[in-house]
Amino acid sequence: MMDELDPDRIALGIKQPWVELILQGIKTLEIRSQPTTICDRIYLYASKKIAREDFARQAIENYQLNIETLPTGFLVGSVDVVGCRRANERDEQASCVPGQKLVDCYAWELSNPLRFSKPLPVRFLPYGVWFYPYKRRKKKPR
Repeated sequence: MMDELDPDRIALGIKQPWVELILQGIKTLEIRSQPTTICDRIYLYASKKIAREDFARQAIENYQLNIETLPTGFLVGSVDVVGCRRANERDEQASCVPGQKLVDCYAWELSNPLRFSKPLPVRFLPYGVWFYPYKRRKKKPR
């Protein structure tokens, strides 16, 4: 874990089980409807809501996750966003998302996940895709 938290680092809210699969290095693509220009280390915030899609339940089963024990509502780690591109059907395995759900989406490429030794509370709750967990937002990242 990092020695101290950086208040200038932004966080991305991601539902379980997806954030857990990112931390395990299984999910290396985050699928979003919009592109990002951010290429930097970001915090991972485990959203309070659990993903309920059929393919999320399938991922929980495939990777033998106990959804009841996964943290929600906390910062759980960090990851590098190293690129962004259009998603395609070949991204199914790296994104843990069925190919037909990748149409007209963007693949945010992730690398070097780091799990915190314990989940950390945030000072400010998410208010959009990106948020600053320890200070008021200064400008809208894209």
